[in-house]
Amino acid sequence: MPRIITYIIALFLLCYSYVALSQAKKPTIIVLPSDNWCNQRYFMTEFNNQGTKQKVPDYKMAFQEDTELGQVISKIGALMIDRGFPLKDAEQELKNIEARTAEDNVTASNTSGSSIAESPLDKLKNRAKADILIQIWWKVNKTDQGKSVSFILEAFDSYSSKRIASSTGTSPPSNTEIVPVMLEKAILTNIDPFAAQLQTHFNDMFKNGREIILTVKRWDNWDRNFETEINGDEITDLIQRWMQENTVAGRFNLSDATENKISFEQVRIPLFDKNNRPVDAREFAKGLQKYIKGNPITSEAKLMTRGLGEAIIVVGEK
Repeated sequence: MPRIITYIIALFLLCYSYVALSQAKKPTIIVLPSDNWCNQRYFMTEFNNQGTKQKVPDYKMAFQEDTELGQVISKIGALMIDRGFPLKDAEQELKNIEARTAEDNVTASNTSGSSIAESPLDKLKNRAKADILIQIWWKVNKTDQGKSVSFILEAFDSYSSKRIASSTGTSPPSNTEIVPVMLEKAILTNIDPFAAQLQTHFNDMFKNGREIILTVKRWDNWDRNFETEINGDEITDLIQRWMQENTVAGRFNLSDATENKISFEQVRIPLFDKNNRPVDAREFAKGLQKYIKGNPITSEAKLMTRGLGEAIIVVGEK
């Protein structure tokens, strides 16, 4: 009888774990050409970043003008889907962003005729993005036996910027096959170790919590700063104590702390709250926002997010 009870308990725990994992917010994956690939083919655009000219990939131009890119992305996407990884369609996502921007540009108030306000931060968010970014680079080699294709496939956590998987390889030479097909064959022979590295990252996340970045700033007009003492404790110490109590095993890294800014990296947050609802960076940061609003800090705070993995709280007002 005790053995039967043990089996029943083990079966229950197995089912519970399966349900828990299936309810987790799965990271979204998007496949894009690497910066180097875009730069080599002149698919770059330049913008003024606070007085400094900066070059960034022009993915829209790349998809419109390169005849191989769409096929290459599609074939890599199919390989990833076959291995159970959900993907965002990069080209379609760029079209959706463009359509939403066009709608905003023609939308006006019925009473005043004013347009929708768009801050620099809103414009910055209008980029193609996902939680996991897979970048592909390839080049065609000429050999005595025909053409071959070399590739580099790398996966990054979009918000911690950590490289979580990589793969390289070269296709067999051929004089008859097109580049996307050669590239697909080259990647196919290396895709399983790459997928295993991705799965290891996901497994670590399920076991140790989701890793996010959290930054706390202050508005200029706030009458206090993070070195202000309340009942003998600096506000930085109060916020750090809240982090210790609410992260998985108190795991986070206080990477920067000044009177105006507190930066937390490698913040491990639980996948589920006490009601078994999935938690992302916004949900986690809402808890800190409520803490800041209550005693002893008693201040309003604005919460902003970038995807599932990064939250920014600005203290002083909303």
